[in-house]
Amino acid sequence: MKAGQSRSRFIRLTFSYAVLTVIAICCLYPALWVLLSSFRPGTSLYSDSFIPKTFTLSHYTELFHSKVFLYGRWYLNTLKIAFLSMIFSTILSTMSMYALSRFRFKGRKTLLTTLLVLGMFPGFMSLVPVYIFLLQLNLLDTHAAIIIVYSAGSVLMNGFVIKGFFDTIPRSLDESARIDGANHLQIFYRIMLPLARPILIYVALTTFAGAWVDFIFARLVLRSKENWTLAVGMWDLVSSYQNSNFTMFAAGAVLIAVPITLLFVFLQKFLVQGLTAGASKG
Repeated sequence: MKAGQSRSRFIRLTFSYAVLTVIAICCLYPALWVLLSSFRPGTSLYSDSFIPKTFTLSHYTELFHSKVFLYGRWYLNTLKIAFLSMIFSTILSTMSMYALSRFRFKGRKTLLTTLLVLGMFPGFMSLVPVYIFLLQLNLLDTHAAIIIVYSAGSVLMNGFVIKGFFDTIPRSLDESARIDGANHLQIFYRIMLPLARPILIYVALTTFAGAWVDFIFARLVLRSKENWTLAVGMWDLVSSYQNSNFTMFAAGAVLIAVPITLLFVFLQKFLVQGLTAGASKG
């Protein structure tokens, strides 16, 4: 019996590791191909060898020295939009969901139901009305329009995750703080925010990553080349067959991945805590 159980366990572990190995190869191979292509001479993405025979940094230098390809400008634009969207969306989502979690008021359940229903629809369905709304406000081709939409839209994506975390915090902490004379703002700032740090970091990271790589809405709103984000600019680099430069595109893609990779590496501890805590709904 024990020998059969050990054999069965060994088979399950072997199969699990085999599946994980295949998944890891499928994930790492494209990333390694793009990384190595960024050092490959020429402009073609195709090569007869996986590892380049010669390495060059010319594609990286060309990104920032080209007068037509404004990579440095687009990088700063994207960094500004992603950072401000992360700050505003985290503040908006945290304050609104704290109120919905801790307070009871007329229309609360209706508001929660409305947010839940709206969150079921894909975001691109609202592109036309949002475009018309921004047109009426003369906000087209501005970074402010992108930041406003990203910040407000994040409430639907991350709101219930934050609310689920706040619901798990015992209300006895609020009551004890009120007995000690604390008001609602002090409770929120001194008690709730420190306890909610893992979920707030998770929301901030996902919002930053979403704004960093978004293409559809940025392409719709931003018209002038100087205001483009990285996603729009990189698409323009390879959209024309006559002017496509896939190796320079690969170099740009590698640099795009640097901020996201660093954030996830240094904050992965809080990210895992936020994922597990936000999955619990009280």
